[in-house]
This record gives sequence, C-alpha cells and structure tokens, in this order.
Amino acid sequence: MPEEESSFRSCFQRDRDRIIHASAFRRLKHKTQVFVEHEGDNYRTRLTHSIEVAQVARTIAGALGLNPELTEAVALAHDLGHTPFGHTGEDALHALMEPYGGFDHNAQAIRIVTRLERHYAEFDGCNLTWECLEGIAKHNGPVTGDLPWALAECNDAFDLELHTHASAEAQVAALSDDIAYNNHDLLDGLRAGLFTDDEIAQLPIIGDCYADVDRKYPGLDPYRRRHEALRRVFGVMVSDVIDTSRAILAASGAQSVEDIRELGHPVIRFSDGVWAQLREIRAFLFTRMYRAPSVMEVRARVSRVVEELFPIYLNDPRQMPRHWHGDIEAAVDETQLARIVSDYISGMTDRFALQDHARLTGKMPLER
Repeated sequence: MPEEESSFRSCFQRDRDRIIHASAFRRLKHKTQVFVEHEGDNYRTRLTHSIEVAQVARTIAGALGLNPELTEAVALAHDLGHTPFGHTGEDALHALMEPYGGFDHNAQAIRIVTRLERHYAEFDGCNLTWECLEGIAKHNGPVTGDLPWALAECNDAFDLELHTHASAEAQVAALSDDIAYNNHDLLDGLRAGLFTDDEIAQLPIIGDCYADVDRKYPGLDPYRRRHEALRRVFGVMVSDVIDTSRAILAASGAQSVEDIRELGHPVIRFSDGVWAQLREIRAFLFTRMYRAPSVMEVRARVSRVVEELFPIYLNDPRQMPRHWHGDIEAAVDETQLARIVSDYISGMTDRFALQDHARLTGKMPLER
C-alpha cells in the first residue's frame, strides 16, 4: 500500500530496515545452515549466512553501478522462509504438506513479508516495494508452471510478472548466495573435520589459492594459511562475477530494468570456466559434507522432530501459542489449518523445535 516517503531514507533502504527488524530475520540466528544449531557456535547459521550474502551483494552491486539498497534487501530476505534444520526440515515439512499444497521456502519468504509479520498498524507484513517482492520471488530466475500456493496468493495480489527474469539487483543477490555458501561451507567442513586442507587443495581454484599463500607467506600458521587461501577463493568468485556481468550488461544494450527483465537470459553470472570449476567444488562438498555419514545421521534425527510435531499441532492446534488462536478459529477447512501449522513450524528455530518436541513427546532425538 502507498506510504508517505521518508525524508532521510529511500524506499529500498526502508525495505532493508524492515527486513532486519522482522521477527523472522532474528530467528535465523538459531536456524541451520548445514550443521544443526547445537553442534557448535562457530558454524554458520542462516543469519550469518544471510549477512555474508548481503555483504557480497552490496560489493558486486556497487561495482556494477546497480542499486545497493535493493540488492541488499533481497539478499537479506532470501532465506527468511527456511524451516528449522535447513533443507532437511524443509523436505520433511514439504512431504507432510503434500496433501495441502506442499511447502517451499522461497514462497514462504514471500508469505512472511506480505502476511505473517504483524507489527504495523496499517498493514500485515512489511509493505515492501514491488521491486523487493519481485526480487525475493524470482531471484533464481523466472517462475513458471504450477506455482507454490503461497507464491500464487502473493502473485494474485501484486502481479510479480513471474514469467520474466528479475532485476539485475535480484540476480546479484542470487549469485552472492552461491559465492557465500561455496566459500563458507568449505571453511565449516574443514572446521568439522570432514576433509582436510590438503584434500581441498586438489580442487580447481582452491589449489592455486593455497599455492599463492605458500609463495607469499612460507611457513604460515595453518589456520592463517587456510583463512588466507579461502579469502582468495572468495575474491576469485567475486571478481569473476563482476567482470563477466559487466561484459554481459554492456553487450545487452539494456537501458532500463524492463529491458533486463525481457532479455530472456540472466545478466549476472559466472564465466563458463569458473562455473565449471565451481561445479567440481560443489560435487566435492555434496559427497564429503552434505552427504557425510555424520551429517546424514543428524538429518535423519531432526527429520523425525518435524514429522512428529506436525500431526500433534494439526490434531490439537490449541497447543500452539495463544496469539495463533485467532487464525486457527478462522480456518474453514483442514487445508487452511494445515497451512497455519506449517507457518508455525517453519518459523521455529532449531532450538525451539527441539524444546517443543521434547515438551510434547518426551523424546530427546539428538541424544545418543
């Protein structure tokens, strides 16, 4: 809805500020990135990941002459819809929600910023700009085919032109997500002992970065060596996106954001060579980290937390906090009720989900 313009910040700065002040954003502090929240304080969470994505996104946007505030807002919001326990929790909740339209974390982020944040007197959500909503909805590209129900509801209200690409700013946010997790997952995997510095030094890009550090700082402390090498990996990815995207933008002839949307292809991307090398790194991480036996064991345990919480709340929704009871009473059928339960569970932190599961079932699924 229209709002009076501020005298000291732009509309995109206001978007960014409202996202930062959102309850859902604060809860990212205790939501899984790869390692479940209880496994250690030094691993990335969804909050620290989102901040890193926003930092990269502002850097790239500034280098390309784009709007840094819009870019930052989309970057900060991109993971708001994630469940507890990361993609494991999402997979479990989606399976439970299949009879009721499924669950999708990108669509849930849109639902949060348009409906579920309820702090303001005049509207539900955060009343973000159309450009910010568009960026959150399709930062990964056009959305076609059968839409997730939460995204379809938002699109009916705002017509986000889902068949087109998003703005260059939103595309920067998407690539910044890739850069951030490619880099920090390597560091977190090393810290967890899932692989060694010598092993990742056999991978493309990374090996050259370790060699550069060894030439410049022979005999460097192993932890400083690791950090120096991985910050160089970070720099390679950022520089490649900037150089490649600058050339694509210049060649496109685009003069407006509408031109960007209608080009039919993204304008923010890695070069073909670096993208091929990153796929090799991602394949290594998939095998050695995301599907590591220790990680998979915890994934199986936390899946059961979501699987056991959902039917408890669906069958007895008044177990949910009192401020949810108005929505519960307004539900006209089981589908609406299930979606309310999904909203509640997906908003939980890892810590709260484990505590509530223990309270309601008496089980401690992460204890050996």
